[in-house]
Amino acid sequence: MAKAGFRVLDSDLHIIEPPDLWARYIDAPFKHRAPRGLADWVLDLRIEIDGKLMPADVAYSGTARGRSAQRDRERFRPFHDRGWDARAQLDAMDEEGIDVGVIYPTRGLFAQGIDGMEPKFAAAIARAYNNWLYDFCAADPARLIGAGMISPFDVDDAVAETRRCVKELGFRGIFLRPNPVNARNWHEPYYGPLWSELEALDVPLGFHEGLGAHLPQVGDRFGRNVMLRHTVCHPAEQMLAAVSFCGGGVLHRHPRLRVAFLEGNASWAPFLLWRMDEHYEWLGDVYARELTMEPSGYFKRQCFVSVECDEDPVTGVVELMGALNIVFSTDFPHPDCKYPGAVARFLQLPLSDDVKRAILWDNTARFYGLA
Repeated sequence: MAKAGFRVLDSDLHIIEPPDLWARYIDAPFKHRAPRGLADWVLDLRIEIDGKLMPADVAYSGTARGRSAQRDRERFRPFHDRGWDARAQLDAMDEEGIDVGVIYPTRGLFAQGIDGMEPKFAAAIARAYNNWLYDFCAADPARLIGAGMISPFDVDDAVAETRRCVKELGFRGIFLRPNPVNARNWHEPYYGPLWSELEALDVPLGFHEGLGAHLPQVGDRFGRNVMLRHTVCHPAEQMLAAVSFCGGGVLHRHPRLRVAFLEGNASWAPFLLWRMDEHYEWLGDVYARELTMEPSGYFKRQCFVSVECDEDPVTGVVELMGALNIVFSTDFPHPDCKYPGAVARFLQLPLSDDVKRAILWDNTARFYGLA
């Protein structure tokens, strides 16, 4: 299906899950607490867990005002009317020119989004989502690739579900939110068994933010101003996670672990790598003694960032650090995506065909371990 001669592997393609997913799929002991998706309007992103509604204090679709909300109601109504099923997803991929997509959630981005969740309940939520995702991807397993949900509230549960996702369900990646959970940094020893399991299974970790969880989040100071909050939360949370992995020693201790920072843009990477290296030179002999190279070296060896289709500053990223660490995402069908012209818009960027080919397919295939 190559678009203008380019194959496209979307690193982060979303689906809007059915509102009753967890009611149907969650383990019996948790049926009475099953998360509930809301579906009052087209492109309804909301989920309710234990009385908490997420995204919290956010209204950018459905009943929201403004030109973008009206546009979204119109362009996504056909998918809403079809129930956002797998066939509708594949038709959207055909329209956009996407050959293969790695599937990430929408409501599920918030399914682990309440700080201090009961670990067994959180683990059951993850299992239910993954079982549903397996059934969804079964419509065309060659084109729909699953990224599994795990619970960060108990590392043993996370390890067990990671193993099940890969060995039993055939998923090719695992995702987490980048926000701190239970006041832990990602580089703390607590998470070590999870990073080791991902290494052993040779599957990567994708970090993905979502505005409006009940977790510590950059941008909360802006209250109900979604424009200001959304401007900062995605890239800033990804940057903080990258600092933890590169400067905090995770990638040094786990040299085969691959990590992507998705839907937070790519253009921050050269600046952050420069700043981490500068501080490593200044203070690394005290605070980063275990590292054997600059933080940027670990990033370039093991990390990836996703570029948006109209991210013009990415030309500077390629000039400063090359293209090997950049993957492509359309972000379909979220409100800020450029469907149905995302791939066409990316192809307009002043990048060489070799660079476009690497970003649209080769790098993403390398990240997820796909042939």
